[in-house]
Amino acid sequence: MDIKQKASLFAISSAATLSASKFLVGYKSGSMAVITSGLDSMLDVFMSVMNLIAIRKAAEPADKNHLYGHGKIEDLAAIVQALVIIFAGAVVVYKACANFINNVFINYTFFDAVVMFLSIIFSFFISKRLRRVGEVTGSNSLKVDALHYATDLYSNSAAFAAILVSYYTGVYFFDNLFAVAIGGYIIFQALKILKSALYILIDTSIPEEVCKKIDTIIENMPMPYAGYHDMRSRYTGNKKYIDFHLLVCRTANIEEAHNMADKIETEIHREFKDIDIMIHIEPCPHDCDMTEKTCKVIKLKREKGGY
Repeated sequence: MDIKQKASLFAISSAATLSASKFLVGYKSGSMAVITSGLDSMLDVFMSVMNLIAIRKAAEPADKNHLYGHGKIEDLAAIVQALVIIFAGAVVVYKACANFINNVFINYTFFDAVVMFLSIIFSFFISKRLRRVGEVTGSNSLKVDALHYATDLYSNSAAFAAILVSYYTGVYFFDNLFAVAIGGYIIFQALKILKSALYILIDTSIPEEVCKKIDTIIENMPMPYAGYHDMRSRYTGNKKYIDFHLLVCRTANIEEAHNMADKIETEIHREFKDIDIMIHIEPCPHDCDMTEKTCKVIKLKREKGGY
């Protein structure tokens, strides 16, 4: 079992314990804030289980039917999770509004406050561990999961505050108000996750700052490098893919051109680990004496301050 799977199992077991505790305490007291937080924790379990399954599947090597691997399974899992969360958030908002309209009585207990306080502490440590592992491994699923647990810090704090305010003022409006706020925040975060996952599934390009760094690496290659064009990029899970046409001086033989492509790949991999590079080699289209002194590409670079 790798570090990503261990992190997911840690999150699942912790969130399952929190969810069961919140539902039990919230059901006895009737607090929508606590029940809503319990639902949020249950969704955490659902998300983490899906992430664990997706991570295991995405880690499988490429096969004859999936030559680019299984990385997009992580993003498909994120889409399903986001849709479920949006639906759950809408249910929470509806239920809280109905309770407010019907003036439903809430009988708070000491355990309502205790379980919410413990939830704040647990959410902090779960989020911290998932974020650290996500950054080390480059897993988008774990980063998304860490973000969700980080939002739990706010939702649990809001529920804790709602319990205290409602208990000491006797006004249950605050409990329902915080439940609506938490539900709305859950929906907002889920929409962001949905947008990010959809962008990857439709082969959105890698970030512009990454492209600029790659451009700098390629453009700093020495002779027989003569330029490049038609660069394309996309994501598959946490892995990046780029391809482009590399122009090589006509004086270069096949071995020299291949070595140039290898050097570019090595330099890019030194900067970015999880990236797959495909290079198509072409002869330089410019007419010159084909020497470093007369190379038109080098002259253009000098004019631009590149050399």
